[in-house]
Amino acid sequence: MTRDDSIAAFASELTQRDIRLQGAVLMPPQDPPTNDPLPTSDRWREVLQRSFVGPLGLLKVAIATMEPEPAAAKRCKVVIISGMSSVQVLGHYASSNVIRCAWLAEAKTLAFALGERGIHVNTLSLGGTLTPGYSTSLQRRAANAGVSFEERLAEETSNIPLGKYGTPKEVAIAVEALLSAFTDHITGINVLHDGGFTRAY
Repeated sequence: MTRDDSIAAFASELTQRDIRLQGAVLMPPQDPPTNDPLPTSDRWREVLQRSFVGPLGLLKVAIATMEPEPAAAKRCKVVIISGMSSVQVLGHYASSNVIRCAWLAEAKTLAFALGERGIHVNTLSLGGTLTPGYSTSLQRRAANAGVSFEERLAEETSNIPLGKYGTPKEVAIAVEALLSAFTDHITGINVLHDGGFTRAY
């Protein structure tokens, strides 16, 4: 989703197959952790293309295939998956703080623009999620600190009210809900999937 030629090929394939999407789930690539609040202009262009411009082009292609009919109760749903730095600044995710907020603003803009057509756009901001990759990273950090996986996990989740990270299955259930009739009168919202970590009202 980061390359214009790949997105164009995807659009062509959808047209050739005459595919009409009823929903779309977009998870833009996340910029890796960085403490640099002032990246170079070239770095920003790279980040924006990879994490925003390219994925937005892909989403535009997907939306173009949608044919909702609100009068017939046929609605189309878009879910954009982001991260919790979209609502709470994280010091070691400097560029992601910006990109994820941009996605929230874009989703709200699309919700207004597409609502009358019957296309709903909502976002899901994930907190810590215990994916296989994150579990491996956690295991490595535990070994480096000389503690068990369970001890490291307990330490990392001690500031989360639910006392745990989310699971991929829990994320899937939340996405499924946002694609379902549950959101037939909901658009432009951001759902926090972070176990209560975010403290803002």
